[in-house]
Amino acid sequence: MNTLLRLAGIAGISLLTACTPPSGPGEINDPFEARNREVHEANKQLDRTFMRPGSQRYGRAVPKPVRAGIENFSDNLSLPGMVVNSVLQLRLDDAAWNAGRFLFNSTIGLAGVFDPASDIGITERKTDFGETLHVWGFREGAYLELPVLGPSTERDAIGKVVDIALNPIGSVLTYPEAEIAAAAGIAARVGDRYDHSELIDSILYDSADSYAQARILYLQNRRFELGGSEEPDYYDPYEDPYGE
Repeated sequence: MNTLLRLAGIAGISLLTACTPPSGPGEINDPFEARNREVHEANKQLDRTFMRPGSQRYGRAVPKPVRAGIENFSDNLSLPGMVVNSVLQLRLDDAAWNAGRFLFNSTIGLAGVFDPASDIGITERKTDFGETLHVWGFREGAYLELPVLGPSTERDAIGKVVDIALNPIGSVLTYPEAEIAAAAGIAARVGDRYDHSELIDSILYDSADSYAQARILYLQNRRFELGGSEEPDYYDPYEDPYGE
């Protein structure tokens, strides 16, 4: 795991320091748009063929409490990685908070299938290595659309790779627990697709330009998560210029 982390870190730092210029608060930096659009169309085809119909079958066949338990279990396994990232960000209160949530749900919540921690106010304080890089001062880089994973940036793409190496759970679980954890993660994402099907379908299939719409929404939400303005000065091609 240490070797993987070092390699990912070296690759990430090289990419983030050598690539595209930083984006301003309201700018969209997309020098790879042509390639990104090709990936976006491939992702739409994947969703249309497999993800959307599969999520509908899954959502209708699996009762909501069972789906919630699977998602809780998967989310609980991601908490140790968030604890590590909070430590790297020197946000020790958040690290202790998520560690407490993990221990509480892993015991009282039966390996995280249930979420009693939220019932007493210990909700997840979400973070990732993309945010860690942001805290360290690394720029966002260019917008990217990743195969299967969808919208991202250069910084967040590196973060996704490093997060795999950072999560201590990955080095603890063995067969068959690792396979169960992986299956739960996939099922949770399929469940998310079902739960948010109306919003996702409106973006992918009802927008005049689904690529531009997905890009705007991702950058707005991500920059807000990292402490940006709630309403960045983006140009939105779908906004009515004569509206109030």
